[in-house]
Amino acid sequence: MLDQSLQFLTPEESADVDKALLTSPEKFLARLTLSTAKLLKYIARDLDTPVEQLTNAQIISWFEKDAKLKREQGVNASVLKWEAPEVNQLSEPD
Repeated sequence: MLDQSLQFLTPEESADVDKALLTSPEKFLARLTLSTAKLLKYIARDLDTPVEQLTNAQIISWFEKDAKLKREQGVNASVLKWEAPEVNQLSEPD
């Protein structure tokens, strides 16, 4: 079962980034990178695959699965909790 309490960037980690001697764009990238590292570890655990062996296809498939949960069961059923108007609109290839 997916851990619904997953937090990608804690307030403490965000504060550490704020204290760093970085420009605003660099701080944004640092937060994104820290969050991404945690998400990749989570995906790897969920797929029982080492992070280093995750493929693009596996990551995309995991995102599709999470988006499907969100569409079918609501945002609280998914790991990624953001809500966006386009979540309910799948982009189908022509």
